[in-house]
Amino acid sequence: MTRTAIVMLLTGLLLYSTVCASADDSAPSTEQWPVSEYRLDNGMRVIVREDHRAPVVVSQVWYRVGSGYERLGRTGISHLLEHMMFKGTAKHPPGELLRIIARNGGRQNAFTGRDFTVYFQQLAADRLEIAFRLEADRMQNLILDAQELAKERQVVMEERRMRVTDQPRSHFGEHFNTIAYPASPYAWPGLGWQADLEAITLAELRGWYARWYAPGNALLVVVGDVQPEHVLRLAKAAFGKVPARATTHPHRENYLQAPGERRLVMHSKEAKVPYVLLGYQVPSVATAQERDEIYALMVLASILDGGKGARLSQELVRDRRIAASAGAGYSAVARLDSLFVLDAVPSDAEVAIDSLVKALREQVQRLQSEPVDTETLERAKNLLLADHLYELDSMFYQAMQIGMLETAGVDWRMLEVYPGKIRAVSAASVQAVARKYLIPSRLTVGTLLPQTPPDDDAQTGNGEGRS
Repeated sequence: MTRTAIVMLLTGLLLYSTVCASADDSAPSTEQWPVSEYRLDNGMRVIVREDHRAPVVVSQVWYRVGSGYERLGRTGISHLLEHMMFKGTAKHPPGELLRIIARNGGRQNAFTGRDFTVYFQQLAADRLEIAFRLEADRMQNLILDAQELAKERQVVMEERRMRVTDQPRSHFGEHFNTIAYPASPYAWPGLGWQADLEAITLAELRGWYARWYAPGNALLVVVGDVQPEHVLRLAKAAFGKVPARATTHPHRENYLQAPGERRLVMHSKEAKVPYVLLGYQVPSVATAQERDEIYALMVLASILDGGKGARLSQELVRDRRIAASAGAGYSAVARLDSLFVLDAVPSDAEVAIDSLVKALREQVQRLQSEPVDTETLERAKNLLLADHLYELDSMFYQAMQIGMLETAGVDWRMLEVYPGKIRAVSAASVQAVARKYLIPSRLTVGTLLPQTPPDDDAQTGNGEGRS
C-alpha cells in the first residue's frame, strides 16, 4: 500500500480529490502569490490567495467540526449533517443548489475529516458571488426534515457498507484505530458506527448544526484569479449578514502517552491475503512541543516509503522478497496527536506474519541505530519538496493546505517555512525522532488474517457497531 493510501485509511477523510497538474516553473510559491486575510464583523475569517494563471476560482468554506469533535453514541453525526446540507433551504429547495452550480459551469462537493467539514465550489472567477450566496444561505437557513433525514441516513449507511464493511482493510483499519488511539476521539470512524447512525435523531442533528455552523466557527478560503478587495466585498455582502453566534470548542484532550504495546488480530472471511499494520503514537503539527520534530518525521516516512528506491520497497519487496508491498506514512496535519504507520502484505503464503512484522520493526531499529546516509536523506527530502510543488500547482490544493492547517489550529504561514524546514532536516534529527517516538510503548501491531477461526466467530471482526 502506498504512503498516501495508508494515511487515507487511518485519517478518516471521506473524499480526497486530486486536481494536480504537472509541476513546472509556472507553479506558484508562497512568495510569488500573495495571501490576504480578513475577519468579518460576525467573526468569520476570510483568506484569499491570488493565482492569476487561469480565469477560475476555488471557494471553500471550512467548519471547525468533524468526527474528532464527536462522542461515542453519536459518531458519524458530522458526516450525516454534511449530506443534509444539500437538502435545501426555503430559497433553494432540495437539488437546486447543485443545479445552480451546474448551470454556471462549475462543480461542487463536500467532505468531512476528523477536524473539519468542508464545502467547495470551482467556478469561473466571475461567478464567485454565486458560491458565496448559496453557502451563506445554507449556513443559517438549512431545513432539516424528518423524511429527508430518513432517506439520507440510508444513503450514509450504504456508503459505510461500501467503503468500510465490504472492504476488509478499511474495516480492519477502523478497528485498529480503536486500539491505536486509546484516549482520543480519533479512535472512532469518520463515517460513524452503524448503531450510532441508526440512533441519531433529528433534534440532535439540528443541535449539531446550531452549535457548529456559525460564522465565527467558519473559514472561507478563496484561491484563484481574483482581487482580494473584491472577494472581501462579496464576502461581506453574503456572509456578513449571517448573525454571529458563540461557539464553544472542546478542550484539547489529554492523552494516555506511551500506554504500552497493543495488539489486534482480526479474522475476515472477505480478506484475500494477510495484512499487517504498525502504528506508533507521535505528535502532530498542532501538538508537537518541538515543531522541528514534525519535519524530521516527514523525512523519516519518505526514507521508508518515498518511491521505488525507498527502503521498504527496495529491501522487503525486491531484495528479500518477503513482501508483495510495503509502505509507511505519517499524517502530520491534525488537531490532536497522530500516528506514524508502516504496513505490508506478504509475498506468498510461505511468509510468516511474525517474520513480516519483525522485518518492519528491524527497519525502524536500523533508523535508530545508524544515521541515514547523505544520498538517501537528500532523495527523501527532494521527494517531499517535489510533492509540495505539485500541490502548489493546483488551486484546489493551495486552498486545501491553508484550510487543513488552520482547522488544525496552525497558522497557514507554515507553508512559507515548509521548504526550508525540510531542507534543514539532518540525519541526526531523523535518528533522534526514531529513537524518541518509534518505540514499543507507543506501538500498536495489527494483523488481518483471511480466515475465520472455527471455534470463535466473534473474532471475525465482521459485526457492526462500536468496538
